[in-house]
Amino acid sequence: MDKGLRFMFCLITTMLLLRESSQTGEKNDPKMLAASKSGFGTDSRGAEGGLPTLTVTTILEDPYVMVRSAELEGYCIDLLKALAAMLHFSYKVKVVGDGQYGAVSSSGNWTGMIGEILRQEADIAVAPLTVTSAREEVVSFTTPFLQTGIGILLRKDTVSQEMSFFHFLAPFSKETWTGLLFAYVLTCFCLFLVARLSPCEWNEPKNEENHFTFLNSLWFGAGALALQGVTPRPKALSVRVIAAVWWLFTIALLAAYIANFTALLSSGSEQLPIQTFEDLVKQRKLEFGTLDGSSTFYFFKNSKNPIHQMIYEYMDKRRDHVLVKTYQEAVQRVMESNYAFIGESISQDLAAARHCNLIRAPEVIGARGFGIATTQASLWTKKLSVAVLKLRESGDLDYLRNKWWETSCLHKSRDRWSPLQPQALGGLFLTLAIGLALGVIAAVVELSNKSRHAAGHVKKSCCSVFTEEMCTRLRIKENTRQSQETSGRANA
Repeated sequence: MDKGLRFMFCLITTMLLLRESSQTGEKNDPKMLAASKSGFGTDSRGAEGGLPTLTVTTILEDPYVMVRSAELEGYCIDLLKALAAMLHFSYKVKVVGDGQYGAVSSSGNWTGMIGEILRQEADIAVAPLTVTSAREEVVSFTTPFLQTGIGILLRKDTVSQEMSFFHFLAPFSKETWTGLLFAYVLTCFCLFLVARLSPCEWNEPKNEENHFTFLNSLWFGAGALALQGVTPRPKALSVRVIAAVWWLFTIALLAAYIANFTALLSSGSEQLPIQTFEDLVKQRKLEFGTLDGSSTFYFFKNSKNPIHQMIYEYMDKRRDHVLVKTYQEAVQRVMESNYAFIGESISQDLAAARHCNLIRAPEVIGARGFGIATTQASLWTKKLSVAVLKLRESGDLDYLRNKWWETSCLHKSRDRWSPLQPQALGGLFLTLAIGLALGVIAAVVELSNKSRHAAGHVKKSCCSVFTEEMCTRLRIKENTRQSQETSGRANA
């Protein structure tokens, strides 16, 4: 029995030693230590519903994250809610302490949201955080949830230039004005021709002078352009057809001119001399800058483009004066002074939508995207990327974009105005041409009918009477006779 007790004692002692050794090995395993610190590789549960809890860092910027009634709301908050519902996690949102996005400081450490992730003060960053190569080296980014670029935000009245002396011609292109002039001359000539051919416009062609001379026809067409009734008044059906078509043409043309001229005055795009970054560098009226420590600043610093290098040198020499701390400060400075803000184009579109006196220049460079930052080798990176793709495919991201970028301005700043081209008035010119043709045909028919009746009385052929009538109305015979008499006197 003593042997049995000794055997049992040794067996229990051996099992206890093996268990203690196993637990010590697990505690000293570096992989397990890394997992427990990261918070992503473990099954740490939140207080609500047993879900894993993530600490989310963000930054206050309209409309991504805003404080309303002691609560956070905005595009990124809605995006975070959708991701949490899809991936089944809970979260705690904290605003970044230093108010920075993330850049390398003079001491070599990362600031802003990137620094908080590296120091494990936060698990992920959901904010308008631009994906850059420098940031990608220290953290991991998901698929971008918003696409953007670098643009120039301006105040409309600071970049407007004096209108040209002939600015009233701007609503139509040169081709349109040329076509209009040709249509006017052709219509007046058709009026003159049809009025002479039509027997209803005069009673005695041989003795009476026709009221529709070429000068009177030009005056009649000009009066229609000014919507004024002028004499002579047409009596023949053929002349009235041409006059009616010309009136319809002028009414539609004036409506198009007034509408396009109003759009020109209200849009201001024709008065915007700063279209590109090269235009911004060449001018001396406006100061320009960007957010201090932002990815936009480092984009110009690292760019090899000479124009971009000039922009960087300008901002670096005047760092204390032209660089701003926050996006709100930048917008306020653009509105109150001669300052142009260089930043994310999508944020500038929002500023132009909220403030109708602001406008974004057409050129956008440096296509980039906003992504969710996580620690490197995190298990959540791929999950969040897949969830972002699903939200994009389902249209939820477009819905959030329209929800938070809704404009209150009547005219969007990105709408471009352009002169009205002849193609836009093609149907109108075609209608005028058909009307002119109908008027000429009606005049020939009227003259043919009178010639047929006259041929029966004088017992001549219809063609000869028609020719005589046409020559009489166009004064061809008289001019021929006068030329013959002149030549005869010269020979004598």
